Order: sequence, then C-alpha cells, then structure tokens
Amino acid sequence: MSKTKNDFAWEKLFDKYNILYEIENKGFYEISSKKINEFREARLATKFDHKTNLPKLFIDNHLSILPITRGSYIISSFEAYKEFDEINNEVIKVTFPDYIESIDYENITSESIAINCAFVSGILSDFLQDDKPMPTVSGRISSNEFSFYINNLNINKDVKVIVSNSQIEIDGGYEGTESLALIEAKNSISEDFLIRQLYYPFRLWDEKIAKRVKPIFMVYSNGIFTLYEYVFQDPNNYNSLVLVKQKNYTLVQDDISLNDIKDILYNVNIIEEPRIQFPQANNIKRLINLCELLYKKDMTKEEITTTYDFNPRQTNYYTDAGRYLGIIDKKREDNEVVYFLTNEGRNLFKINLKTRQLKFIELLLKHNAFNKTLKEYFKIKQMPSKDNVVKTMKESNLYKIKSDSTFYRRAQTVSSWISWILSLSKENF
Repeated sequence: MSKTKNDFAWEKLFDKYNILYEIENKGFYEISSKKINEFREARLATKFDHKTNLPKLFIDNHLSILPITRGSYIISSFEAYKEFDEINNEVIKVTFPDYIESIDYENITSESIAINCAFVSGILSDFLQDDKPMPTVSGRISSNEFSFYINNLNINKDVKVIVSNSQIEIDGGYEGTESLALIEAKNSISEDFLIRQLYYPFRLWDEKIAKRVKPIFMVYSNGIFTLYEYVFQDPNNYNSLVLVKQKNYTLVQDDISLNDIKDILYNVNIIEEPRIQFPQANNIKRLINLCELLYKKDMTKEEITTTYDFNPRQTNYYTDAGRYLGIIDKKREDNEVVYFLTNEGRNLFKINLKTRQLKFIELLLKHNAFNKTLKEYFKIKQMPSKDNVVKTMKESNLYKIKSDSTFYRRAQTVSSWISWILSLSKENF
C-alpha cells in the first residue's frame, strides 16, 4: 500500500519522540502543533474525519488523535469513531420555495449551501420537530474547558481526557422553542464519522444553555439529504452517543419511471469496451459522490484518499470506475497523479437531477455487460444469478480479465449497479 505525506510525517514524529514507547508506558502521548509542524503542517497532519484516513502507524497500533487545546493533541487507543447506522431507506419529498432564487437546489456544491437549502425548504423544521427553528450559531469558536471519559481500546476501559479552549467548528446551529440543534454537515458519503465533531460542540452548548442540545449529522449527495439525530446518554462520556432518529429527504423532482429506464435500455447504442479495467466499485452512489467532489476541484490521488472515506485501494477502484464510464480522467502534475472530470463528467452537473440520473443510466447501459444483465432481469423478473452475470461478462470482451475468480468479484459490481438503476424508479416491476 502506497504511503501518504501524513504517513511519512508521523513515521518521523513517532521515531523522533519515541511515541509508541511513551504510549505503552503512560497510556497516551501529548504532542504540540509546534512539534508536528517540524514535518508537516499540523492542520493537515491531524485531520482524520474517518478511520480510514488515519496514518498507517495509527491503524496498525489502534491509535487515534484528539485536540485538547488550541495547539496540542493527545494520542492514545481511543474509540474515536462511530459507524453510521442506516435504519430508514424511505425518501421524503419536499417542495423548494419558488420565491428563492439565490440557491440552485439542483446544483448544491458545499456543506453551507446544503444546510441553507435544508432550512429554507423546511427539511430542518420537519426533522427537528421544534417550533420555528432559526439559525443562531455557526463558525469557529473556543470550546472552553471540560473533561470527559472515552473508551481506551487497548485496556477496554474508560479514561479521562481534559480539554481546554480547543478550537471547534459548528456548520450550523438552529434554535427553536425547545432545543438547539448543532449540525455537522458533509457532502461526502462515508461509513463512519469522528464523534468529536458532534461531541465537542455539544459539550460547549450543553453547559451554556438550559434547552436540550441536539447533535445532528447531515449528509448531502446526489439530491438526497440524510439526517441523523444523536443523543449522548451520559454527557460526560464521549462514547455514549446513540442514534435516535434518521430520515432521508429530497427536493421534489419528476419521477423516473420503468419506461424511462426501458427506453434507454432498448435504444442505447452499445459501445466497444474501453481499454480500462472493468469496475470493481460496488457502491455507485459513492462514485457519483466522488464526481460531485471533483466537480468542485481537481484532486490528487492522495487528496482523495486522505479527505474522502477511502483507503488507497478504494481510491483506485472508484477513480478507475469513473474512467471506465468516461467521466473521470487523470493526469500528472508535479510528479503526482491528479484526477479530474472530463467534459462529459462536468456536463452531468449542469443539468437537473432527473436528467442527470437518466444520463448515468445511459452511461452504464451502453456497456454490454450491464445492458444484457438488465434485459435478463426484465425477462426473468429477478436479478440474474452470479453465474449468468459472469457468462454475460465473458461474452462482452472485457479488458484484462482472465481468471474466473476475478470475473466473479466484478460480477458483484454489475449486480449492484443494476440494483441502483432499478431503485431510481418507485414503480413495482
């Protein structure tokens, strides 16, 4: 596995300050921004929003890092992350107010715009179930001083951590008559999140006001707003958060019908297979989400790996899947691989959501393996068996796939992408 700049920086820091030895003897190691800056800017060397972003030394030794002051951090075997729970797949349709002209809700490019869109459309009001929540607090602020307990994975015991004026950031705070909702917003899909992003703001405001403080995580991608409400059952325990509610919303668009899908399926022109590896990227929602991020800016392979919830292998899988569809390409700049959207990829995000989804369907179905598999689905009224999918793939002149084991691994991507196409229509077969 290739190493990142953070890997190299932390290897030098661990070696220079004998960090593993200190943790083994004291259970933790405190490090200042000044020390980290010797090898990499601390802001970049400590931003690990997802477990997969952690440097290899941290992963191998079950370590995490948390800020404790404005200029220092603590490293230990903390249980710092939590996986998302998906408990509700229903999508609620909401109407966007027609008098709002300054937000293009079909082209949301940042977390702040996503929050504003959720507010003016009534999504936040519906989710929070509080009377007229209004925007009150946001931005960077000092945490004040507090202490908490967090699980140490090595000893399976809670240990105490003291925080004093660490910097926190609140993406959006909305206060109603009964509660203050503190929102952490992301425009990237992930499997887990850093609990600190909810916990530190919660502790600050829980001690400042009498109203209930609601930690809310919001994810926006490809037209869907997914909101999670958590409660810290023990305010002094970092790991006591429990999911109490999750809902999905979308702003009203024209529905995609089975006839829309079939019209593409039976009329699209099948193309010659590209000389690019056949995709091994099962979650097409994450591929679309990656394209949303690349629409904002080109990204190096390392930037995708260290800021998105990918490991280096997944970065390769999903960028290659985009290249296979002709919407992502790569180039070399300053001895680094840089990924960017092709003209066709950029055009996808200049059209309304329904048209974009139909265009993605077309991009898939002009490849024989996907086209024939969906036709077989409609013929037998169920997803074809993996054996049948592999048979279709073998007849499709795929690039550089030889072994049966590889065919069967890649067949899962075919089935997953076909399932995604079918999920776009609310009609029963």
